[in-house]
Amino acid sequence: MAMILVTGGCGFIGRHVVEELLDNGYEVRVLDALIDQVHGDAETAMPEAAEIMRGDVRDKTAVKRALLGADGVIHLAAEVGVGQSMYEIARYVGGNDLGTAVLLEAMIGRLPKRVVVASSMSVYGEGRYENADGAQLDLVRRRGDQIKAGQWNLRGADGKVLRPVATDEEKPVDLASIYALTKYAQEKQVLIFGEAYGVEAVALRLFNVFGAGQALSNPYTGVLANFASRLANSQPPMIFEDGEQRRDFVHVRDVARAFRLALEKPNAPGHVINIGSGQAYTIAEVATLLADAMGVPEIRPEIMNKARSGDIRNCFADIAKARELLGFEPRFKLENALGPFVDWVRHSAAIDRGAEMKRQLEERGLVS
Repeated sequence: MAMILVTGGCGFIGRHVVEELLDNGYEVRVLDALIDQVHGDAETAMPEAAEIMRGDVRDKTAVKRALLGADGVIHLAAEVGVGQSMYEIARYVGGNDLGTAVLLEAMIGRLPKRVVVASSMSVYGEGRYENADGAQLDLVRRRGDQIKAGQWNLRGADGKVLRPVATDEEKPVDLASIYALTKYAQEKQVLIFGEAYGVEAVALRLFNVFGAGQALSNPYTGVLANFASRLANSQPPMIFEDGEQRRDFVHVRDVARAFRLALEKPNAPGHVINIGSGQAYTIAEVATLLADAMGVPEIRPEIMNKARSGDIRNCFADIAKARELLGFEPRFKLENALGPFVDWVRHSAAIDRGAEMKRQLEERGLVS
C-alpha cells in the first residue's frame, strides 16, 4: 500500500484529498501548520486513519520527518488569497515559495516517485479572448485609467469589446498579483526539480473551488464562502466591479479526485493541467444562486462599482487536457451542488469579515 504525504492536508481542499486517498486504499500522512485564519477546528474533523503531524512546511526538520517512507507527495500547503497577498507580501512569498523550496530540498536523498503541486488559475491573469474577427488574443490587460473610469470590459485596438473564451494551458501566464506570482513559482520549482532528479512531477491549476468545509470566517478565501458569510449574517454579498465578471467554479470533491488521478495516471508527469468545471458563471449570478439556495432571495448583492488591485475580469477553464491525461470529468455543477454547502453554512459559525477585508484593502489604496 502506497503512503502519500499531503502538505496542508488539514485545509479545505486537503481534507477532501485525504478522504479521497483513504477511500482508494492509500495510507496518508498530513503535515499542516494549522493556522487559525484558515483552519479553526479543522484538526478534529480529520479522518482517524490519517496520520497528522503539526509543522510548518518551512521547517526542514519537520518536513524531513514527514517525508520518511512517503511514496508520493501532494503539496497543498500555501497562503491563499489575491487581495491579502498584495500587502502581506513577505508572508505569501515565504509560505508559498520558500515553503516549496524547503520541501523540495528535503526530498533530496529520499525521493518520492511522484509529486503533485496545487497551482492556480490566477497565473493566467486575464483568460483568453477573441476579437470581433474571431482571432484569439493571448495577453490582454485593462489599464489603470480604464478601471478607474469604470470601463470594466476589455477592448481591442479597434475599441470593440473583446469576447472571453475558455482558457487552455497554452495561454501564456500574465501575473497580476503577488499570489499569482507565488503560485507560478511553486509550480515551476516542482517541475524543474522533477526534471533534474527524475521525480514524476505534475502541477494542477485549480480554478475557483467550492464545497462544504470552507473557512467561512476568512474573507480572503473563496468567493462562495465569502458570500455565504455575508448572507448568513443578513448582509448583502459585496461584489466588486459590476458583477458581470466570469469565473469557473469547481466542486472540491472533483478537485480531490483530480489530485488522486494526477498521482496515478502515467501520462500526467511533466504537465500543468487545468482543473475546473468547464463552465462560466458571472459573479452576480453566483450571488443570486447562493441567496436562493440559502432561502434569502430578498438579499440582493451590493454592486461596489470599484475594482481591487490584482483582480482580473474573466477567466474560465478549458479542461480538455485534464480529460485527456487524467480521464477527469466533473461530476458536480454549481447550480446543482449548493445544497450540502448551504447545510454546512447553517451548522457553522460564519463570522462576517467582509467589511473588514474591504477596509484593509482601501486603507492601502488597493481599491479604485
